[in-house]
Amino acid sequence: MPRFTIIVPCFNAEDTLPETLDSLVAQTLGDWEALLVDDGSTDATRLLIDAARHAEQRFRLIEGEGRGPAVARNTAARFANAPILAFCDADDLWTPDKLARLAQAFDDHELAAVYARYGFFDHGEIRTLSTVPTGPLRVPQLLGENPVGTMSNLAVRACVFASTGGFDETLVHNEDLEWLVRLVGEGHRTIGLQQTLVHYRTSRTGLSADLCKMQAGRQAAIASARSYGYEAEPRHEAVNLRYLARRALRVDAPGAEALRFALAGLLRSPAGFFSSPRRGALTIAGALAAPLLPRPLRRRLFAS
Repeated sequence: MPRFTIIVPCFNAEDTLPETLDSLVAQTLGDWEALLVDDGSTDATRLLIDAARHAEQRFRLIEGEGRGPAVARNTAARFANAPILAFCDADDLWTPDKLARLAQAFDDHELAAVYARYGFFDHGEIRTLSTVPTGPLRVPQLLGENPVGTMSNLAVRACVFASTGGFDETLVHNEDLEWLVRLVGEGHRTIGLQQTLVHYRTSRTGLSADLCKMQAGRQAAIASARSYGYEAEPRHEAVNLRYLARRALRVDAPGAEALRFALAGLLRSPAGFFSSPRRGALTIAGALAAPLLPRPLRRRLFAS
Protein backbone atom coordinates (compact mmCIF):
# COMPACT_ATOMS: atom_id res chain seq x y z
CA MET A 1 0.00 0.00 0.00
CA PRO A 2 1.44 3.41 -0.96
CA ARG A 3 1.53 6.17 1.65
CA PHE A 4 0.04 8.83 -0.67
CA THR A 5 -2.66 8.80 -3.32
CA ILE A 6 -2.31 11.83 -5.58
CA ILE A 7 -5.57 12.91 -7.22
CA VAL A 8 -5.32 14.88 -10.47
CA PRO A 9 -8.56 16.06 -12.16
CA CYS A 10 -7.86 16.56 -15.87
CA PHE A 11 -10.05 18.47 -18.32
CA ASN A 12 -8.62 19.64 -21.64
CA ALA A 13 -5.20 19.93 -20.01
CA GLU A 14 -2.97 18.98 -22.94
CA ASP A 15 -0.89 22.17 -22.66
CA THR A 16 0.07 21.73 -19.00
CA LEU A 17 -0.46 18.10 -17.98
CA PRO A 18 2.94 16.72 -19.10
CA GLU A 19 4.81 19.25 -16.97
CA THR A 20 2.53 18.55 -14.00
CA LEU A 21 3.09 14.79 -14.27
CA ASP A 22 6.84 15.29 -14.60
CA SER A 23 6.77 17.14 -11.27
CA LEU A 24 5.10 14.12 -9.66
CA VAL A 25 7.60 11.64 -11.09
CA ALA A 26 10.40 13.88 -9.79
CA GLN A 27 9.31 13.47 -6.15
CA THR A 28 12.16 12.43 -3.87
CA LEU A 29 9.71 10.25 -1.94
CA GLY A 30 8.48 7.54 -4.28
CA ASP A 31 5.82 5.94 -2.05
CA TRP A 32 2.78 7.11 -4.01
CA GLU A 33 0.16 6.32 -6.62
CA ALA A 34 -1.54 8.94 -8.82
CA LEU A 35 -5.14 8.76 -10.02
CA LEU A 36 -5.57 10.77 -13.23
CA VAL A 37 -9.24 11.60 -13.80
CA ASP A 38 -10.10 12.27 -17.43
CA ASP A 39 -13.16 14.43 -16.88
CA GLY A 40 -14.57 14.36 -20.40
CA SER A 41 -11.67 16.00 -22.21
CA THR A 42 -12.03 16.72 -25.93
CA ASP A 43 -8.37 17.48 -26.64
CA ALA A 44 -5.30 15.21 -26.36
CA THR A 45 -5.53 14.86 -22.57
CA ARG A 46 -6.65 11.22 -22.70
CA LEU A 47 -3.79 10.31 -25.05
CA LEU A 48 -1.32 11.98 -22.69
CA ILE A 49 -2.76 10.08 -19.71
CA ASP A 50 -2.52 6.78 -21.59
CA ALA A 51 1.09 7.46 -22.54
CA ALA A 52 1.96 8.51 -18.99
CA ARG A 53 0.48 5.43 -17.34
CA HIS A 54 2.26 3.11 -19.76
CA ALA A 55 5.54 4.81 -18.92
CA GLU A 56 4.92 4.99 -15.16
CA GLN A 57 3.02 2.19 -13.41
CA ARG A 58 2.10 4.43 -10.46
CA PHE A 59 -0.26 6.40 -12.73
CA ARG A 60 -3.81 5.06 -12.97
CA LEU A 61 -6.66 6.24 -15.18
CA ILE A 62 -10.05 7.08 -13.66
CA GLU A 63 -12.98 7.76 -15.97
CA GLY A 64 -14.67 11.00 -14.92
CA GLU A 65 -18.25 12.07 -15.44
CA GLY A 66 -17.54 15.47 -17.01
CA ARG A 67 -19.20 17.27 -14.11
CA GLY A 68 -16.31 19.32 -12.78
CA PRO A 69 -13.49 19.02 -10.23
CA ALA A 70 -15.65 18.36 -7.15
CA VAL A 71 -17.15 15.21 -8.67
CA ALA A 72 -13.82 14.20 -10.21
CA ARG A 73 -11.99 14.39 -6.88
CA ASN A 74 -14.75 12.58 -4.99
CA THR A 75 -14.82 9.83 -7.60
CA ALA A 76 -11.06 9.34 -7.46
CA ALA A 77 -11.02 9.30 -3.64
CA ARG A 78 -13.18 6.16 -3.72
CA PHE A 79 -10.43 4.35 -5.65
CA ALA A 80 -7.56 5.52 -3.44
CA ASN A 81 -5.36 2.88 -1.82
CA ALA A 82 -3.31 5.16 0.42
CA PRO A 83 -4.12 6.58 3.88
CA ILE A 84 -3.30 10.14 2.76
CA LEU A 85 -4.82 11.99 -0.22
CA ALA A 86 -2.80 14.73 -1.91
CA PHE A 87 -4.57 16.82 -4.52
CA CYS A 88 -2.89 18.35 -7.57
CA ASP A 89 -4.53 20.27 -10.40
CA ALA A 90 -3.46 19.47 -13.95
CA ASP A 91 -1.85 22.88 -14.51
CA ASP A 92 0.15 23.23 -11.27
CA LEU A 93 3.60 21.93 -10.29
CA TRP A 94 5.02 20.38 -7.13
CA THR A 95 8.55 20.92 -5.89
CA PRO A 96 10.52 17.64 -5.71
CA ASP A 97 10.47 17.56 -1.89
CA LYS A 98 6.73 18.10 -1.45
CA LEU A 99 5.73 14.55 -0.51
CA ALA A 100 8.82 14.11 1.68
CA ARG A 101 7.88 17.25 3.62
CA LEU A 102 4.28 16.09 3.93
CA ALA A 103 5.38 12.66 5.16
CA GLN A 104 7.35 14.29 7.97
CA ALA A 105 4.37 16.43 8.95
CA PHE A 106 1.94 13.51 8.97
CA ASP A 107 4.14 11.66 11.46
CA ASP A 108 2.06 13.71 13.90
CA HIS A 109 -0.92 11.37 14.15
CA GLU A 110 -3.18 14.12 15.51
CA LEU A 111 -2.78 16.09 12.29
CA ALA A 112 -5.65 15.81 9.81
CA ALA A 113 -4.45 17.93 6.89
CA VAL A 114 -1.43 19.93 5.72
CA TYR A 115 -0.84 22.81 3.33
CA ALA A 116 2.22 24.99 2.67
CA ARG A 117 3.42 28.14 1.01
CA TYR A 118 2.89 28.32 -2.75
CA GLY A 119 4.36 30.50 -5.46
CA PHE A 120 2.44 32.12 -8.29
CA PHE A 121 4.15 31.51 -11.61
CA ASP A 122 3.62 32.72 -15.14
CA HIS A 123 5.69 31.61 -18.15
CA GLY A 124 7.92 29.55 -15.85
CA GLU A 125 8.82 32.41 -13.51
CA ILE A 126 7.81 32.54 -9.84
CA ARG A 127 6.23 35.95 -9.24
CA THR A 128 5.25 36.07 -5.58
CA LEU A 129 4.89 33.72 -2.62
CA SER A 130 1.80 33.23 -0.49
CA THR A 131 1.75 33.81 3.25
CA VAL A 132 1.25 30.94 5.72
CA PRO A 133 -0.26 31.96 9.08
CA THR A 134 1.08 30.41 12.27
CA GLY A 135 -0.98 27.89 14.21
CA PRO A 136 -3.82 25.64 13.08
CA LEU A 137 -6.05 26.90 10.28
CA ARG A 138 -9.24 28.61 11.52
CA VAL A 139 -12.59 29.26 9.83
CA PRO A 140 -12.31 33.08 10.09
CA GLN A 141 -9.06 32.91 8.10
CA LEU A 142 -10.87 31.07 5.33
CA LEU A 143 -13.57 33.72 5.21
CA GLY A 144 -10.98 36.36 4.36
CA GLU A 145 -8.21 35.42 1.92
CA ASN A 146 -7.92 31.63 1.92
CA PRO A 147 -4.28 30.84 2.85
CA VAL A 148 -4.48 27.36 1.29
CA GLY A 149 -5.11 29.04 -2.05
CA THR A 150 -5.39 25.97 -4.28
CA MET A 151 -6.25 22.30 -3.80
CA SER A 152 -2.81 21.52 -5.27
CA ASN A 153 -1.57 22.74 -1.90
CA LEU A 154 -3.61 20.43 0.35
CA ALA A 155 -3.13 16.87 1.62
CA VAL A 156 -5.58 15.18 3.99
CA ARG A 157 -5.96 11.81 5.67
CA ALA A 158 -8.33 9.66 3.61
CA CYS A 159 -10.42 8.76 6.66
CA VAL A 160 -10.88 12.46 7.48
CA PHE A 161 -11.86 13.27 3.91
CA ALA A 162 -14.46 10.49 4.00
CA SER A 163 -15.83 11.73 7.32
CA THR A 164 -16.47 15.18 5.86
CA GLY A 165 -18.49 13.75 2.98
CA GLY A 166 -16.07 15.10 0.38
CA PHE A 167 -16.73 18.05 -1.89
CA ASP A 168 -20.18 19.49 -2.51
CA GLU A 169 -20.88 18.21 -6.01
CA THR A 170 -23.40 20.96 -6.73
CA LEU A 171 -20.55 23.51 -6.74
CA VAL A 172 -18.10 24.16 -9.58
CA HIS A 173 -16.56 27.35 -8.17
CA ASN A 174 -15.16 27.63 -4.64
CA GLU A 175 -16.04 24.01 -3.87
CA ASP A 176 -12.59 23.77 -2.27
CA LEU A 177 -13.26 26.72 0.05
CA GLU A 178 -16.62 25.32 1.14
CA TRP A 179 -15.02 21.95 1.91
CA LEU A 180 -12.16 23.57 3.82
CA VAL A 181 -14.69 25.40 6.01
CA ARG A 182 -16.31 22.05 6.84
CA LEU A 183 -12.94 20.37 7.42
CA VAL A 184 -11.81 23.02 9.90
CA GLY A 185 -15.28 23.68 11.31
CA GLU A 186 -15.57 20.03 12.34
CA GLY A 187 -12.39 20.34 14.37
CA HIS A 188 -9.88 18.60 12.10
CA ARG A 189 -6.45 20.03 12.87
CA THR A 190 -4.92 21.55 9.74
CA ILE A 191 -1.55 23.31 9.69
CA GLY A 192 0.59 25.17 7.17
CA LEU A 193 4.26 24.57 6.45
CA GLN A 194 6.56 27.52 5.84
CA GLN A 195 8.25 25.84 2.86
CA THR A 196 7.23 26.60 -0.74
CA LEU A 197 6.00 23.26 -2.13
CA VAL A 198 3.63 24.22 -4.96
CA HIS A 199 3.93 26.40 -8.05
CA TYR A 200 0.45 27.74 -8.80
CA ARG A 201 -0.01 28.59 -12.47
CA THR A 202 -1.57 31.97 -13.21
CA SER A 203 -4.35 31.19 -15.69
CA ARG A 204 -6.65 33.57 -17.51
CA THR A 205 -8.92 30.76 -18.69
CA GLY A 206 -9.28 28.42 -15.69
CA LEU A 207 -12.29 28.13 -13.43
CA SER A 208 -10.75 30.53 -10.93
CA ALA A 209 -10.59 33.23 -13.61
CA ASP A 210 -14.41 33.44 -13.63
CA LEU A 211 -14.47 35.98 -10.83
CA CYS A 212 -18.20 36.68 -10.62
CA LYS A 213 -18.99 32.96 -10.32
CA MET A 214 -16.23 32.60 -7.72
CA GLN A 215 -17.90 35.32 -5.69
CA ALA A 216 -21.28 33.60 -6.00
CA GLY A 217 -19.83 30.21 -5.04
CA ARG A 218 -18.35 31.77 -1.93
CA GLN A 219 -21.87 32.13 -0.55
CA ALA A 220 -22.02 28.36 -0.03
CA ALA A 221 -18.86 28.54 2.07
CA ILE A 222 -20.31 31.39 4.11
CA ALA A 223 -23.45 29.33 4.75
CA SER A 224 -21.34 26.40 5.92
CA ALA A 225 -19.34 28.67 8.22
CA ARG A 226 -22.57 29.96 9.71
CA SER A 227 -23.61 26.39 10.55
CA TYR A 228 -20.49 26.18 12.75
CA GLY A 229 -21.24 29.49 14.47
CA TYR A 230 -19.02 31.77 12.34
CA GLU A 231 -20.33 34.84 10.54
CA ALA A 232 -18.53 36.54 7.67
CA GLU A 233 -17.76 39.96 9.11
CA PRO A 234 -17.42 43.11 6.97
CA ARG A 235 -13.61 42.93 7.30
CA HIS A 236 -13.64 39.37 5.92
CA GLU A 237 -15.73 40.49 2.96
CA ALA A 238 -13.40 43.44 2.34
CA VAL A 239 -10.33 41.18 2.29
CA ASN A 240 -12.05 38.80 -0.12
CA LEU A 241 -13.11 41.64 -2.42
CA ARG A 242 -9.56 42.97 -2.36
CA TYR A 243 -8.37 39.50 -3.40
CA LEU A 244 -10.88 39.42 -6.27
CA ALA A 245 -9.76 42.86 -7.42
CA ARG A 246 -6.12 41.72 -7.44
CA ARG A 247 -7.04 38.54 -9.28
CA ALA A 248 -8.96 40.58 -11.86
CA LEU A 249 -5.79 42.57 -12.46
CA ARG A 250 -3.67 39.42 -12.62
CA VAL A 251 -5.85 37.60 -15.18
CA ASP A 252 -6.31 40.62 -17.44
CA ALA A 253 -10.01 41.05 -16.68
CA PRO A 254 -11.55 44.33 -17.85
CA GLY A 255 -10.28 47.23 -15.76
CA ALA A 256 -13.77 48.15 -14.65
CA GLU A 257 -14.15 44.73 -13.02
CA ALA A 258 -11.08 45.23 -10.82
CA LEU A 259 -12.27 48.69 -9.83
CA ARG A 260 -15.75 47.38 -8.99
CA PHE A 261 -14.35 44.77 -6.61
CA ALA A 262 -11.91 47.25 -5.05
CA LEU A 263 -14.53 49.93 -4.41
CA ALA A 264 -16.96 47.36 -3.01
CA GLY A 265 -14.26 46.21 -0.57
CA LEU A 266 -13.49 49.76 0.50
CA LEU A 267 -17.15 50.48 1.15
CA ARG A 268 -17.61 47.21 3.03
CA SER A 269 -14.77 47.81 5.50
CA PRO A 270 -11.93 50.30 4.96
CA ALA A 271 -10.06 48.77 7.92
CA GLY A 272 -10.36 45.29 6.42
CA PHE A 273 -9.37 46.45 2.96
CA PHE A 274 -6.24 48.10 4.37
CA SER A 275 -5.48 45.33 6.89
CA SER A 276 -2.39 45.01 4.70
CA PRO A 277 -1.69 48.68 3.96
CA ARG A 278 0.66 47.99 1.06
CA ARG A 279 -1.64 45.45 -0.55
CA GLY A 280 -4.69 47.68 -0.14
CA ALA A 281 -2.96 50.75 -1.55
CA LEU A 282 -1.50 48.84 -4.51
CA THR A 283 -4.90 47.31 -5.28
CA ILE A 284 -6.68 50.67 -5.40
CA ALA A 285 -3.91 52.25 -7.42
CA GLY A 286 -3.79 49.29 -9.79
CA ALA A 287 -7.55 49.22 -10.28
CA LEU A 288 -7.51 52.92 -11.19
CA ALA A 289 -4.46 52.63 -13.45
CA ALA A 290 -5.20 49.20 -14.97
CA PRO A 291 -5.88 50.44 -18.51
CA LEU A 292 -2.48 52.19 -18.52
CA LEU A 293 -0.32 49.47 -16.93
CA PRO A 294 1.58 47.05 -19.22
CA ARG A 295 0.34 43.51 -18.70
CA PRO A 296 3.66 42.08 -17.46
CA LEU A 297 3.92 44.80 -14.82
CA ARG A 298 0.30 44.30 -13.78
CA ARG A 299 0.83 40.56 -13.26
CA ARG A 300 4.02 41.12 -11.29
CA LEU A 301 2.43 43.68 -8.96
CA PHE A 302 -0.66 41.61 -8.26
CA ALA A 303 0.66 38.07 -8.21
CA SER A 304 -0.67 37.38 -4.71
